[in-house]
Amino acid sequence: MSKLKLVYFDIDGARGEAARLAGVIGKVPFEDDRVKFADWPNRKPGTPFGALPVLEVDGQAVAQSNGINRYVGKLAGLYPNDPWQAALCDEVMDAVEEIATRLWSTMALPEAEKKTQRESLAAGPLSSSLDRLQRRLVAHGGRYFADGRLTVADLKVFVWIRHLRSGQLDHVPVDLPDRVAPRLVEHYERVKGHPDIKAYYAGRKVAL
Repeated sequence: MSKLKLVYFDIDGARGEAARLAGVIGKVPFEDDRVKFADWPNRKPGTPFGALPVLEVDGQAVAQSNGINRYVGKLAGLYPNDPWQAALCDEVMDAVEEIATRLWSTMALPEAEKKTQRESLAAGPLSSSLDRLQRRLVAHGGRYFADGRLTVADLKVFVWIRHLRSGQLDHVPVDLPDRVAPRLVEHYERVKGHPDIKAYYAGRKVAL
C-alpha cells in the first residue's frame, strides 16, 4: 500500500478535516502531519500552490482539498463508483468550498469591515447556500447527499455545519444552520453519531 501523509494545520476542522475523517473511517493508514501556524511561513514555499491541505503519496504531493477528498474517499470506500453519483458528491463538496472560501476570505479584514461583510454574508449568500444544500439533501432521500450512503460529501458538510455552529466565527449567528436548514443539522447529528467519528474525536479530546 502507498505511504500517505496528510499535511494540514493543527486544527480539528476546516479544509483538511474531511480527508482525515475519511481515512479514519475507511481504516486507511496515513501520517497526520499537523502544521503549527508559527511554522507555516517556512513550509509554505514547499507546497504546490502555497496553501494547505497537501496530500503526499509515496513522497509525491497533490493539493486542493476536494481533489484530496476524492482520492482518500476512493481508498476508504467513501466515494461513489457510479459516475452520476460521483458528480452529485462533487457538486456538494464544491458548493461548500465556494461559500466557505467567501467567508474565510474575511478573516484578515479590519474588525469593523469584517463585521459588516460577515453579517451581510450570513443574511444573504450563506443562508441561501445552506437552504440550497438542504434542498439537495432532501431531493436525494434526506439522509445522505449521494449514493444512498455516507460519502466524503457528507463529511465535508458535517465539518462545515460543525464550524458554523461552533461560535468560532464572529458575527455569524451560531444558530443560523438550525434556523435556515434544520435538515442539515439532522444530517450533522447523523454523521456525528458514526462510531468511528465519535471514537476519533473522543481520542483527541475534542467536543462535538
